Amino acid sequence: MTVAKDRVVSINYTLTDEEGQVLDSSEGREPLAFIQGVGAIIPGLEQALEGCEQGESISVSLAPEEAYGEYNDELIVNVPKDRFPEPEQLEVGGQVQAQTADGGVQILTVAEIAEQEVTLDANHPLAGQELHFEVSIENVREATGEELDHGHVHDDHDHDGREH
Repeated sequence: MTVAKDRVVSINYTLTDEEGQVLDSSEGREPLAFIQGVGAIIPGLEQALEGCEQGESISVSLAPEEAYGEYNDELIVNVPKDRFPEPEQLEVGGQVQAQTADGGVQILTVAEIAEQEVTLDANHPLAGQELHFEVSIENVREATGEELDHGHVHDDHDHDGREH
């Protein structure tokens, strides 16, 4: 079966940076399952998978704009240290959550800790990087109506699409 919009796709993958360092991999885990065409994975990878066949393996290199976007200096913010409930627990490279204006949650990375303030970075940790994927398409099946309504894959199916 071919990867197409509204189909559940299960992939194994290895993600590396420009130096070949492994950033993420499905090795040792279940394949990543998602609904094609609903924006569940980064745009460039979703586009590269479109039209591929179950059992196929592909290599994909994505520019930042096809992945997590360009690095944006305007997403760096300094926050007074006393605004954190436990500032002594903060560490550079750690992540904190903040509430957005619309009530959502945003993850920020602690970039620097000074005497009076903390510098937070709202860029995705992989923003500005070219990414390289090695992908094997393990399974493709039609999504159920419920999965399409909910916008995500349900775990009540085997990899061949049969219910448990």
